[in-house]
Amino acid sequence: MSPTDTVARPQVDPGTHADPGPEWAAEVRELARRRNAVLLAHNYQLPAIQDVADHVGDSLGLSRIAAASDAETIVFCGVHFMAETAKILAPDKTVLIPDAAAGCSLADSITADQLRAWKAEHPGAVVVSYVNTTAEVKAETDVCCTSSNAVEVVESIPADREVLFLPDQFLGAHVRRVTGRDNVHVWAGECHVHAGINGATLTARAAEDPDAELFVHPECGCATSALYLAGTGAVPADRVKILSTGGMLDAARTSTAGTVLVATEVGMLHQLRRAAPEIDFRAVNERASCPYMKMITPAKLLRALREGRDEVHVAPDLAARARTAVRRMIEIGQPGGAE
Repeated sequence: MSPTDTVARPQVDPGTHADPGPEWAAEVRELARRRNAVLLAHNYQLPAIQDVADHVGDSLGLSRIAAASDAETIVFCGVHFMAETAKILAPDKTVLIPDAAAGCSLADSITADQLRAWKAEHPGAVVVSYVNTTAEVKAETDVCCTSSNAVEVVESIPADREVLFLPDQFLGAHVRRVTGRDNVHVWAGECHVHAGINGATLTARAAEDPDAELFVHPECGCATSALYLAGTGAVPADRVKILSTGGMLDAARTSTAGTVLVATEVGMLHQLRRAAPEIDFRAVNERASCPYMKMITPAKLLRALREGRDEVHVAPDLAARARTAVRRMIEIGQPGGAE
């Protein structure tokens, strides 16, 4: 069953998206200084949150920063599994998330019990979990990955070993396609936002902007369609790029295109426009906004810094088991890029 059938969507007040103003930002920075806190924000966060953060990035980049930071407190503006990952990597630090209810439909698409049952069906298989998973699932994992190093992670596994890839079916299909391995078994999970960016919409938008480049996240339901457009010549192959969010930023800085159609969560447009203001970045699906990411509002960030809410805890034994898989993820691939 698709997680879109089982996960309730949070309702976000549109008024919380308004620019909170310079006084808010100044108070956030002062409170962070007093707490000796580093503010981390994912690329899909609201623009105001991104602009006040010390570091903006993807899961892999922010995980590296969390592990290396000298700050006593990490304030993670993202969804819950990301804050958990920071706590796993930095167990002695205080980790706060401005709204503990900020979940993830993809992470919710597989449980530790389901993974254990799947492993029992494939004894000896290597478990590769996308970082978009709970701490319990990471503890049952051999190595984590992000969209930027998923292919490299799987290619590092001996060719004769079965691989259980989870939970994203679209990223898993991308890995199978690139590696050419037929012993990669893929869990049927999905991010409801990325899955909603479908091939029909991408094809229509590409027809409307025939000179545009396409930046497509491999979690998207339209990734296969993007490759089809390139293969048939409907869009020149050099204009179709399957990229992680970090890869999108790298590509934006070197692109000579006048227009780029972006297939991922719409929060990414803020960083892309900052990286290359001369390019017209347009969302393939303007409604592809993650309600969980948008639960982290300016008011909640201020509350977290004022009151120390909501602190993230991971049981020490669970964290120790998960840490091995996460550290392996960090060691594989280039320092840049990621989820």
